[in-house]
Amino acid sequence: MGKGSGETQQGHVRERRLARVGRRHTEQVIERLVRLGIALSAERDSNRLLEMILVEAKEICNSDGGTLYLVDEAEQNLLFAITRNDSLGIADGGVSGHPPSLPPVPLYDGEARNFHNVATAAFHSRQASNIEDAYRCPDYDFRGTRVFDARTGYRSQSFLTVPLINSEDSVIGVLQLINAQDEGGTIIPFDRELQPLVEALASQAAVALENRQLIDAQRKLWDALIQMIAAFIDDKSPYTGGHCQRVPLLTEMLTRAACEADHSIFSDFNMSEEEWYELHVAAWLHDCGKIATPEYVIDKATKLETIYNRIHEIRTRFEVLHRDCEIKYLNKRLDGMDEALARAAFDDEIRRLQDDFAFVAAANIGGEFMEAEDIERLKRIGQRKWVRHFDRTLGMSAAENEHLIKHPPASAPAEESLLGDTPLHAVGEYNLGELYNLSIKKGTLTREERTVINDHIDLTIRMLETLPFPKNLRRVPEYAGGHHEKMDGTGYPKGLTREQMSIPARVMAIADIFEALTAADRPYKKAKTLSEALEIMARMARNGHIDADLFDLFLRSGVWKDYAQKVLKPQQFDAVRIEDYLPPANILGGD
Repeated sequence: MGKGSGETQQGHVRERRLARVGRRHTEQVIERLVRLGIALSAERDSNRLLEMILVEAKEICNSDGGTLYLVDEAEQNLLFAITRNDSLGIADGGVSGHPPSLPPVPLYDGEARNFHNVATAAFHSRQASNIEDAYRCPDYDFRGTRVFDARTGYRSQSFLTVPLINSEDSVIGVLQLINAQDEGGTIIPFDRELQPLVEALASQAAVALENRQLIDAQRKLWDALIQMIAAFIDDKSPYTGGHCQRVPLLTEMLTRAACEADHSIFSDFNMSEEEWYELHVAAWLHDCGKIATPEYVIDKATKLETIYNRIHEIRTRFEVLHRDCEIKYLNKRLDGMDEALARAAFDDEIRRLQDDFAFVAAANIGGEFMEAEDIERLKRIGQRKWVRHFDRTLGMSAAENEHLIKHPPASAPAEESLLGDTPLHAVGEYNLGELYNLSIKKGTLTREERTVINDHIDLTIRMLETLPFPKNLRRVPEYAGGHHEKMDGTGYPKGLTREQMSIPARVMAIADIFEALTAADRPYKKAKTLSEALEIMARMARNGHIDADLFDLFLRSGVWKDYAQKVLKPQQFDAVRIEDYLPPANILGGD
């Protein structure tokens, strides 16, 4: 065999060896793409997803740099989502914590499509572009690249630019790799045999990004919906505005303190990202049942309030009696009665009327506990008669007239009680009787109205349980529906005990109570100072109404103070020693 033949044979062997190496490399890349596809479909964090796509593409081609662009919502620009350059130490976007600062690349020049930039051209043409040397490429405008290189001392040479096309056949981004390198680090053109693999990666990436964007869009829509519901509930009552926003804030603060604590019942407590979102949803929807609660019940600032404060009607009746007394006095004078005697009787009667009205008006406020003798006095006042001279059936709605048919009033003129409890005051499940409402012993709500208020929890649970929550949100009804339960089982609606409630559900109970005690927008009570609120909650902890361990953490972690500084008014701050409110040691560590 001649020398030439030997060299030829050696060349063939070398070529076959290189082919085998190439095949092994390609097989490894394909295996890597398969693993990457699985990883991309499982990744839930958008920034990590972007990072994974670009880093893997760089490693497949051994490129020094790369950029991943995303199309903006208006499809007018390419936005820099993530940029990497190993030589220059550039790491923007992704999980770097440094968002890209470069301006967007316009997809259009006026109304014309922008084909001057290689990335926007890939978007419009929907084709990959493989450029060996940008400085020798007449097809695209690389002036910006030259300016960048001159400023940094870099040399941008080879470019591989691939559009990301999703399942709906829309371009949602562009992947661009810069400066492929050989094993020695020398800049070389991008291997055209590897280009299909990068395009396959881009295809996988587009589907993964599309899925992530759809999930993110759904979550944004869901968040907007639950916040809209919460805002609607707050707006429904001018006196409880902000409650549905403040409870989530306080819930998150105390839950985070529980996650950071490493003692007692909190030593093994932690929450994943999905569990945090589950609690976030529950906190925002914890009062969604109030959508069905009548506004006047939520806003009931006085005992006689319905759509308006009916003390004005009663005052008018007192005014009528006042004029009756005045007429009676004048008639006595006309009949020749001594002026001094007549005047004395008149003044005495007017003083009694004024005193009685002041008592009724004070009872209407509902701030103090009504004693039995107070209720008896109301009854005596209510028995006083006044004369109605006008027809009560005029100016009524159809529904009111139906009620009047069943209970027709006496024809005018007619004597009526100053304070009435009549069949006409029975409206549906409510008793609007004036004496009945004025006799409420504490607060402003009747038994029926209190039931309606409490029923918002049942309705909240029913509403939430009808929603097809995914597995990661299955505990939303439990968390949202438990904020009026008590640790000793005397709460509502289910009478759960501490052992039957999760830590997040117990957290929400404390958040709801502290927010309610310190809220400055309630019509029926004055906002408590910090010391007053903490004293009330300390008693609740000792009596088994709220979780003692969580209240202890609430105090020691300073969550109460941090929340107060964010939300409370300056006049609510007073001297607080948390040692005065800490639960006794014998009731801690219950789990």
